[in-house]
Amino acid sequence: METFEKEIKRRRTFAIISHPDAGKTTLTEKLLLYGGAINQAGAVKGKAADRHAVSDWMELEKQRGISITSSVMQFQYNGYCINILDTPGHQDFSEDTYRTLMAADSAVMVIDAAKGIEPQTRKLFKVCAMRGIPIFTFINKLDREARDPFDLIDEVEKEFGIGTYPMNWPIGCGKDFKGVYDREKQCILAFNAKNRGQSKLDSIRCDINDTEAMDKIIGEASREELCEQVELLDGASFDFDIEAVRAGKLSPVFFGSALTNFGVEPFLEYFLEMTTSPLPRKTEEGIVDPFCGEFSAFVFKIQANMNKAHRDRLAFMRICSGKFERGIEYRHVQAGKNLKLSQPQQLMAHEREIVEEAYAGDIIGVFDPGIFSIGDTVCAPKMKIRYEGIPTFAPEHFATVEQLDSMKRKQFVKGMNQIAQEGAIQIFFEPGSGMERVVVGVVGVLQFEVLEYRLKNEYGVDVRRSNLSYEHIRWIENENLNPSTLNITSDTKWVQDFRGKNLLIFTSEWNIRWALEKNPGLELSEFSKN
Repeated sequence: METFEKEIKRRRTFAIISHPDAGKTTLTEKLLLYGGAINQAGAVKGKAADRHAVSDWMELEKQRGISITSSVMQFQYNGYCINILDTPGHQDFSEDTYRTLMAADSAVMVIDAAKGIEPQTRKLFKVCAMRGIPIFTFINKLDREARDPFDLIDEVEKEFGIGTYPMNWPIGCGKDFKGVYDREKQCILAFNAKNRGQSKLDSIRCDINDTEAMDKIIGEASREELCEQVELLDGASFDFDIEAVRAGKLSPVFFGSALTNFGVEPFLEYFLEMTTSPLPRKTEEGIVDPFCGEFSAFVFKIQANMNKAHRDRLAFMRICSGKFERGIEYRHVQAGKNLKLSQPQQLMAHEREIVEEAYAGDIIGVFDPGIFSIGDTVCAPKMKIRYEGIPTFAPEHFATVEQLDSMKRKQFVKGMNQIAQEGAIQIFFEPGSGMERVVVGVVGVLQFEVLEYRLKNEYGVDVRRSNLSYEHIRWIENENLNPSTLNITSDTKWVQDFRGKNLLIFTSEWNIRWALEKNPGLELSEFSKN
């Protein structure tokens, strides 16, 4: 039991979130670099010619230079077992990020020092705040020209309504960036950027009161400015309170440059001290403690064809309690069946390793023959629990998608269904048309491009997409209602989802009101109750 508890206590599971291009993927790589998981930042297999981000495995991601899917990476550092969930930064994939945050115990928010808080950062923060998870802020790109650091932390406090506590403080920025001052250790860390951030850096530590040494390292002008700023900071900032941090009310702030490694390792060390081991989780029946002896987990992500060498489909599970053991039967609650989780794996982006055991806090991927759905609970047979479901975002963009080659119908149907089950798209059908003419709904328009790309490259199917003008969707809650009898405008369409549920899609809010007024007793919902 002692080993069991020790293993769970050393787990740290967190998501990294940001607006696109704030440096999230670069920071992820540098954390892996310090953990020894990779030898060279940007190198997937150590080849100088192949330096796409470790966490970006899909070919389209490499072409576009953005993260489209969430990646899972595990590594060891100073006795900790760290599970990083790297999320898409682009707003069109916010639903995938939301699901990933459901599996995390804390979040690291990366902010571009020149741009400050951007729209997608606000949206992601709201998700974190809704769940009450601790947020750690990494203000990145100090090696470039940046905004005033006081303005940046003030913006975080005002925008998000939380306190901040700078753990370190930048010394200059851009070409004058000298390093950071560690407030707790009361010394500066000066760095040599000659290796361009490709490997670990040895920091130069210097006491802030050692005027002579400080002047040699950062210069007299920088020293004087730093001392003034630190004095102001000590008098004006929030007091450090670890309980407020863990309650999501106070965000520790770190300044640095992921690209050149300034401040990354100190950030990692402080973060691991401050964030918690896996926390209890809510189920419909009550709270489940991670240290209880029984295994339980929930599915938060499904992904097919992650690697050309593995033409399969993985269900990603966050282990919430107990210990997972390979070869043992567990209960799939939604299906009401016991099963062995086939090919249990832990991942380093697209690299896989079969695991014999895993603990609360860990993320495992299991082979999915098409039986799992997002939000499903898997647990020890004698446990009677069901984790709370993961809400689905209502799509905001719609298009019809048709296959060009009628001989590829089987591949088209398989591809559409598999991608829909992953939660990347939602598919609807015009009654009576079956899969001949599919209406696809997405949260962001870039998801259409991903759908077309994946159908062509993974299933060999070319499609024709016709964008529709609809923007709103509502589920019909009246079970015995025949939608064909409804009085609706020509700007409203009746469709069905894969469960056979009836829905209406509308071009405007006005049409929704019109439908409700002209059809007394009609009940519409923004979310499916299933």
